[in-house]
Amino acid sequence: MTNFKLLIQYDGTDFHGWQIQENDRTIQGELQRVISNLEGREVGVNGSGRTDAGVHAEGQVANVHLHREITPDRLRSAINGNLWRDIRIMNVERAPDEFHARFSAVGKTYVYRVINSPVISPFWRRFALHESKPLDLTAMTDASRFLLGEHDWTAFSSAQSDGENKVRNITDFSVHSSWDARAQANLIDFRVSANGFLRYMVRSLVGTILEVGRGDKDSDTIQTALVSGDRKLAGKTAPAHGLTLLKVDY
Repeated sequence: MTNFKLLIQYDGTDFHGWQIQENDRTIQGELQRVISNLEGREVGVNGSGRTDAGVHAEGQVANVHLHREITPDRLRSAINGNLWRDIRIMNVERAPDEFHARFSAVGKTYVYRVINSPVISPFWRRFALHESKPLDLTAMTDASRFLLGEHDWTAFSSAQSDGENKVRNITDFSVHSSWDARAQANLIDFRVSANGFLRYMVRSLVGTILEVGRGDKDSDTIQTALVSGDRKLAGKTAPAHGLTLLKVDY
């Protein structure tokens, strides 16, 4: 039996997230359906983590154990040939038997994209949030520095994650603005790296920083939210379609 590591990209717009669900289209469900047909038996596909409905991926990672003798390139072609166009296996490689896409991961990086302009290009509407009001880049950058380090992120997580350890270590939180020629507008990237994330955590953090950028919140509120764990102090959770899983570190 061979353990294969898959690098996956997908447009999450029409998916109900990563995790397999009985009556909904999911990334894991599509992969298990296709690979099980190729293998001739039911197989499980392990992902690095769950992405929610509408969230995209440029660097999702999964692994699967197969009895079938096949080269990585042929496996990639066979899977892609049976998938719809909004999901693609970008690379396949053999991995050690003990490699597990989730449990072997040591960190992840997400990017949240915002088009800051009166008009959003149709080329970006599925992959970036449209913010028509001017955003204060300096204020957002200053506020993001308070989010670095190891903290309890109760205030910035979903109530559905109650019961699990909320401590995570954010190693990078950067805010970068650049002119995007295709959008004819400023594209703001919020890039967040950590050893792990809670459900809705990135979108909650970005939503809070956006409120700072609009002048509706300040850095003191963020610090108070971190210390108190009061979810009411966090900003509105940013919509899913602006979020992309950029890479997983091993």
